Amino acid sequence: MTVFARRLAGHLVRGLAMILVVATISFVIIRSIPGDPMRARYEKLVEQGMSPEQAERATAVMYGFMPRGTMWEQYTDYMRGLLHLDLGRSLSVPGAEVTSLLASAAAWTILPVLVGTLLSFTVGIILGVYAAIKRSSRLGDALAVSGSLLHGLPQYVLALLLSAAFTTLLPIFPASGTADVTLEPGLNAAYVGSLIQYATLPVLTYALAGYGGWILAMKSSVVTVLGDDFILAAELRGMRRGVVFRYVARNAILPLFTILALSLGLLFGGAIFIERIFTYPGLGLLLLNSVTDRDYALMGGAFLLITVAIVIANIVADMLYTAIDPRVRSGQEAAS
Repeated sequence: MTVFARRLAGHLVRGLAMILVVATISFVIIRSIPGDPMRARYEKLVEQGMSPEQAERATAVMYGFMPRGTMWEQYTDYMRGLLHLDLGRSLSVPGAEVTSLLASAAAWTILPVLVGTLLSFTVGIILGVYAAIKRSSRLGDALAVSGSLLHGLPQYVLALLLSAAFTTLLPIFPASGTADVTLEPGLNAAYVGSLIQYATLPVLTYALAGYGGWILAMKSSVVTVLGDDFILAAELRGMRRGVVFRYVARNAILPLFTILALSLGLLFGGAIFIERIFTYPGLGLLLLNSVTDRDYALMGGAFLLITVAIVIANIVADMLYTAIDPRVRSGQEAAS
């Protein structure tokens, strides 16, 4: 087995262990909430005319495990359901499977998060290089100040400012929703254009929220690389400035790829405020509504999905860094 494969296998084992821990915590939370929501649901169904056996089965379907029996029996039922991707049924959306609700909501979260993060990463990296190269000029100072200001603003403040500016003062974009309800869904120009228009403000919020961090991180990384010996040696040999610039950018950007992958995973959980302000039906808004509605099965499923996203992001970040940085690969091979 190669070093790369062994490293990937180790990450997968640790990731599965982390997912198991979060699933266990979700189970314990559901069972430990004051008032015993499972028992309350069971008793309500009995009061509505169901037999105890029918009420027990219905409650088990709702939460993913039987409401009676020992704690271990309930836990094994719950984990058996997870292995079959069965997270139970939602309380707030009667009859709907938690898995289906999560998949539908995640579809609305993935694209804005991905586009906004990649946009902020690209712009932040490019301007971060210029901020470092021109750090003694007005342009460098202005870029650094813009990064500091945006990095210090919370996501929900940016979302509120953009909403006020572009839905009230200058009503260019719609305030909420995903598309014009009067249009027929499908791959037609009108509907796709409406999707883009409604997604613009959430995407712009993600982009601006991440821009400050990327430009400051890239500037710091470039300044560090500029002091390395190989840059000085390249300049003394008379290497063209454009070539030196590419060497600097290539080495400075490597640590940021890890942060990029991690930020994609973390934004799944951080989308709550943005999606709430723009009423965008993604995973963040679904999680917020599940907490408000005390929908414990949906809440546990959302936490689990966010955890899976973060675990996958961690694995991708580490393996990506291993793949793009030959120094890491050579160090691993030497150690083996």
